[in-house]
Amino acid sequence: MHERLMPQSYALRSPVKAGSEKPLLVCFSHLRWDFVWQRPQHLLSRAVKHYDVMIIEEPMFKAGATPHMDVSDRPQGVTIAVPVLPEGLSHEDILAEQHDLIEELIGREAKSPRVFWYYTPMAMAFTSDLECDLCVYDNMDELSLFRGASQELLDLESALFARCDLVFTGGMSLYEAKRHRHRSVHGFPSSIDFHHFSQARSIDKDPDDQAQIPHVRLGFFGVVDERMDIDLLAEVADLRPDWQFVMIGPVVKIDPSTLPQRPNIHWLGGKSYNELPHYLSGWDVGFMNFALNEATKFISPTKTPEFLAAGVPVVSTPITDVVRPYGEKGLVEIAKDAKDVVAKVELILARPKEAWLAKVDRHLAAGSWDKTWASMHKLMLDVTGDTTADRPAPSLPVYATTPAE
Repeated sequence: MHERLMPQSYALRSPVKAGSEKPLLVCFSHLRWDFVWQRPQHLLSRAVKHYDVMIIEEPMFKAGATPHMDVSDRPQGVTIAVPVLPEGLSHEDILAEQHDLIEELIGREAKSPRVFWYYTPMAMAFTSDLECDLCVYDNMDELSLFRGASQELLDLESALFARCDLVFTGGMSLYEAKRHRHRSVHGFPSSIDFHHFSQARSIDKDPDDQAQIPHVRLGFFGVVDERMDIDLLAEVADLRPDWQFVMIGPVVKIDPSTLPQRPNIHWLGGKSYNELPHYLSGWDVGFMNFALNEATKFISPTKTPEFLAAGVPVVSTPITDVVRPYGEKGLVEIAKDAKDVVAKVELILARPKEAWLAKVDRHLAAGSWDKTWASMHKLMLDVTGDTTADRPAPSLPVYATTPAE
């Protein structure tokens, strides 16, 4: 183990905002706040109404760096803290440095009320001795089934289950898988920022890099990784060379050279959250070509209700949390192979849109990220005794009123 250096204090500051009377919520995340806008951003940007929110991300490594915490604020009201470490450290030293930087930043003991909110069990390796008044595990994905997952992750998740007071799951299939592992597990499927995505219904101008792409357009947005069935995309593109496939999102954990290249497949790269409605406004059909593998076994794609709010009909592979309820309610068409995708798209293109859209809007009106956060926060207050004193956490699931009910 290398000789540990004292953290650089110039990068550190109090995590509690001056004069604030809010409790501190510290989130340990494996996802970068500035990457793709998804579940953590939706929830924690709402949590700022009740908490001073600090997100501690995974470390960044720089040659010759002295260990320090890079702390910065975001317009949504959250504070981002990134450990900056020198290259070449052992795994043990990386954990030790993260522990020391976090302890320096927030303290080992909770001098005022604070919540720990985990997205990654891996953070237990360097935070298990730090005090908190409430511990929440927002289990948005089954990380153990992702490419490169380790036995250490499984062991640390068990430790996190033992420590946490509440477990939230990102979908109902994941809830079913985790409900027996903790006394208080609650299913909160992906919800919707309806106002944001419904803008697509009234936008009539294409972004420059989409404007010259002919119709019929099938579109996808999101992270392009091992969860995408790229072979299915290629097969459908070959079956219908007159259809255009607009693929938006960063490529992660897979070799970009393996992505199918066709004249009718357009890889446009990542776009900002604010840009998405402008692209969706020009799509005829949303194409959710998820692979059926271990990484997608328990996913609850946030983009499902987002497509629907944009008024874009969807064809999806049979992902459990898409089939139930979206497929069963006739809101999304489910296709098992390339020929089935073509048939379902042709069905969508031939049918009147008005009746389908009215049914979509009735379904989406039931929920929002605001309601999801409010339901989560009520459970948190119940556990800490801020609402009904001495009431134990409920043993039965509490479901958010979300579009995925």
